[in-house]
Amino acid sequence: MERREVIKLSAVAGAASVLTLNTVSFARAAGGGVDNGPDGSQDGGGAGRDGGAEESRTVRGHLPTGAPDFVYLPVEVPGGVREIAVSYTYEKPQVPAGTPGNALDIGIFDERGTAPGGKGFRGWSGGFRTSFAISAEKATPGYLAGPVREGTWHIALGPYTVAPQGLDYEVTVTLRRGERGETPKPAYPPERAKGRGRAWYRGDCHLHTVHSDGQRTPAEVAAAARAAGLDFLTTTEHNTTSGHAAWEGLWGEDLLVLCGEEVTTRNGHYLALGTEPGTFVDWRYRARDDAYERYARRIRRAGGLVVPAHPNCPFVGCQWKFGYEDADAVEVWNGPWTADDELAVAAWDNMLVSAAESGDGWLPAMGNSDAHREPQVVGLPQTVVLAEDLSRRALLDGIRAGRSYLAESSKVGLKLSASGGRGGHAGIGDRLRVPADAEVTVRMEVSGAPEGATFRLLTDQGEMRSGPVSAAPVEWRATASLATYVRAEIRHKVPEGSPSGIPGAMAAMTNPVWLDATA
Repeated sequence: MERREVIKLSAVAGAASVLTLNTVSFARAAGGGVDNGPDGSQDGGGAGRDGGAEESRTVRGHLPTGAPDFVYLPVEVPGGVREIAVSYTYEKPQVPAGTPGNALDIGIFDERGTAPGGKGFRGWSGGFRTSFAISAEKATPGYLAGPVREGTWHIALGPYTVAPQGLDYEVTVTLRRGERGETPKPAYPPERAKGRGRAWYRGDCHLHTVHSDGQRTPAEVAAAARAAGLDFLTTTEHNTTSGHAAWEGLWGEDLLVLCGEEVTTRNGHYLALGTEPGTFVDWRYRARDDAYERYARRIRRAGGLVVPAHPNCPFVGCQWKFGYEDADAVEVWNGPWTADDELAVAAWDNMLVSAAESGDGWLPAMGNSDAHREPQVVGLPQTVVLAEDLSRRALLDGIRAGRSYLAESSKVGLKLSASGGRGGHAGIGDRLRVPADAEVTVRMEVSGAPEGATFRLLTDQGEMRSGPVSAAPVEWRATASLATYVRAEIRHKVPEGSPSGIPGAMAAMTNPVWLDATA
């Protein structure tokens, strides 16, 4: 980076370090420009063929390894602009095996600025798109329609990974003048559907469409959700709220749509689940910054839940580094069952043991598909929630309380309960208070399990009962002195040739039933 291209390199309190480049100006008369070199230079585009209604500028630059997390390109937007359009490219040189190559994300903030919290946020597409446009009437998916007002806008570049050779980029900004149109009022989903009263409702709370890096449209996702037997879904696009208003005509009495966001930081991803429509959650920080706790509080003020997603995912930037103190639940099963899900469940079970020892609150488990495109299956897995009705508030209450189990499809049903003492009874997520040595009967019922499936009953001591799944209920006798909690797993048959002791893939699992010993 040459000195001339840098205006400011700073670490904003509570945010990642940023680099601000020289300002792109459109104030001069339309006409040819000069290319001042490869590092942050501007190439002035002249008037368009329509005689001045369109004008472009191109900026070229180079980022070395160790570049800041975010690079801002200021753009002075004059009055009378109808639409702003941006396109970009960057070099992807070959790198040695095991070395990350170049990956450059992009988004934009309007004249209200780039301060943490996103007051000026107008859209983000990560590395999924090479161009976007914004006007009052419409915007590219991932971006927010609205007036293109006069002032300094900022194109946000996110060098996610940079090759050893560095990253050469080119950004072209085009302003189109003309009469400004009207911005349509967003149509947000209702907070309630007909439902079945107090019942178990199936949902997928981690989904992507063309509004971030997915390839399905909202209509295709809604159709897939209905085909999967789901009662609700949550729209969770990466770092944008543009999907909140994209479901008009797709919800109904049989399908509730919740709003949310997958907050994609450099130190892990988390779901802002079930927030009020239009709630934006900033992602521009790391675990070392004083920011995550503040945004967790913002999510709760907006009525939502904080849910770390795929915490053991091995990809760059995906592993969860923020801890679990500010979480409301954790996604332990993400898409088809893999080794990192196995690690996530084991870590979650350890947290249950710690919660039992400390007496502190415990963290419920969730399962979601994180489906982006075909052939990824919406509803594999799904979280099945016991809720008072099919409404945003009731579902979130059920998830927060852990009154839920996870299943690979709507074919699989799983019940777990404990009874004992003087007629006491507790279901999934509930507590049964009994004398320490009083006999407790744990009962499990399974329906729709895959052929050859086995069950496991686990406590804070580990696996206490296992066997093949059958149509008959399973009962196990325990005491609160023996088991602090009981949870159930249904596993697929272990493939032939698998290492000894490795369980099969998960088909379903419950949150725990707690056994509280009384004096």
